[in-house]
Amino acid sequence: MRFVFALVLLVGVGLAGFAVYMAQGYLAKTSRERDALMAERALAKPLIQVYAVTTPKKYGERITKEDVVKILWQKDSVPEGAFLEEEALFPVGAEPRVVLRQMEQFEPILAVKVTEPGEDAGLTSRLGKGFRAFTISVDVSSGVSGFLRPGDKVDVYWTGRAFGRGVTRLIEASVPIIAVDQVSDSARSGPQIARTVTVQVSRQQVAALAQAQSTGRLSLSLVGTDDDATEEVVEVDQNTLLDFQEPVQVQAPAPKRVCYARVRRGAEVVNGPVIPCPDE
Repeated sequence: MRFVFALVLLVGVGLAGFAVYMAQGYLAKTSRERDALMAERALAKPLIQVYAVTTPKKYGERITKEDVVKILWQKDSVPEGAFLEEEALFPVGAEPRVVLRQMEQFEPILAVKVTEPGEDAGLTSRLGKGFRAFTISVDVSSGVSGFLRPGDKVDVYWTGRAFGRGVTRLIEASVPIIAVDQVSDSARSGPQIARTVTVQVSRQQVAALAQAQSTGRLSLSLVGTDDDATEEVVEVDQNTLLDFQEPVQVQAPAPKRVCYARVRRGAEVVNGPVIPCPDE
């Protein structure tokens, strides 16, 4: 009987020791995981709340308080123009803002993608300070086959006659487009044969483009997104294009001078040629 009791006691002590060992292992593992999580949190950069749209928004749609939500964003990577406070996005007593560029669901609202409160989404809201809108007439060939969209940049070439020869010259480089025909929505997809393209230029450029359009034909060349080429003089005329050489002017030999002198022939005095002339 004593032997059985001793055996049961021994087994109980063994199981208790094993349970303590397992508990210590679990606690140690949990402690390591907690320390690792705290270390990661210490390395993580702080977050901040920004306003984003809850549903996709197209050009011309209004943004109301029901259309937005606050989302967490890494503080040192907040895009310029993001809205952090409700008072900035929805000023008290002001009309709602209007979408200028298409936004996807949960995309942060940026100042460049919406109008000022109550402002219309027309061209005036897209013009930078000191710039003007100028419209260029185009067709399928001069308008890059309809692949131009608001937000693209183009080079403007003038073709006409100057000094009696046909010339094509780059007159403006990397000019931003703000509207194609009557559409200023940059989210438009697919080619569209346009009749006019409206660009953003300075007043001096307006004068240059107006003069160029009235004296010749303007053509547009689409500029790549990552293009950073510096401006340079680009001009081609007919002779350069076809490798024509200017005709060489051959000087004709000067006529030989003939001098005359009075010569007496008997009783008669006449003028006769003298070769060479006395002054040669």
